[in-house]
Amino acid sequence: MTPERLAKFTNVAHHRRFDLTVILENVHDPHNISAVLRSCDAVGIAEVFVIDDHIKYNQRKGNKSSSSANKWVQVNLFTNKDECVKSVRAKYQRLLCTHLATDAVELYDNDFSKGSLALIFGNEHDGVSKELLAQCDGNIFIPQIGMISSLNISVACAVTLYEVFRQRKNNDESDMQPQRKSLLHQWLNNE
Repeated sequence: MTPERLAKFTNVAHHRRFDLTVILENVHDPHNISAVLRSCDAVGIAEVFVIDDHIKYNQRKGNKSSSSANKWVQVNLFTNKDECVKSVRAKYQRLLCTHLATDAVELYDNDFSKGSLALIFGNEHDGVSKELLAQCDGNIFIPQIGMISSLNISVACAVTLYEVFRQRKNNDESDMQPQRKSLLHQWLNNE
């Protein structure tokens, strides 16, 4: 491994976040999943959760659009919504859905600066299921003024992640150092 590549691995691992994740529920288009993984990698998310209880998740499809981000972001695949939520709740304090509802709070009116957080995005046709909505701690929405009231899931995820990233960029993350060292070790062993 060249010194430059080692420096890149070290720098990226040093900035990985273990207090923020994304849950994707039954996303139909593999290219959307890949695009979400690419956004997650860009903001330093270490792992994502994919619920696939009635479609076939195929990690190989869409690799070109993700630039193989699935190699750098751990994908935890679940076929059961409750099992996924249980696993996420063991690591993350809050679960927020992106869902247009009367109780939804505008993205920019939320304080994302502290605490561990999981953001749930539903599929392209139906959004987040009633089962997952019932297990969330709140709803958020991205304000829009156009004729169409929703964004593509990968775009909505990117917009949301970058707002969270903006709010957290100056946080002290020293408590994540052991996890980052472990991740770097894992990457180096797989290289």
